[in-house]
Amino acid sequence: MAGQLKKAGAQKTAGFEAAMAELEQIVADMEAGKLSLEDSLAAYKRGAELLAFCRSRLEDAQQQVRVLEDGVLKDFSASGETEKR
Repeated sequence: MAGQLKKAGAQKTAGFEAAMAELEQIVADMEAGKLSLEDSLAAYKRGAELLAFCRSRLEDAQQQVRVLEDGVLKDFSASGETEKR
């Protein structure tokens, strides 16, 4: 079971990282003027899809941090070091 969780986490990370890399490439191609009008429109649409995917993954991660802060992570001090119980 732990192996499955590890794999699922790695796939989510790889998916997010791959989406970010593709999005960066699309932006670079569009900024360089390498694309025709039709290709630019298709790239823009794909970029919007990738952006929505990445935002969703980041919002999921933020929600997980909020849940952790409600019980597990509140013991951290302002300086970033953990407090001893």
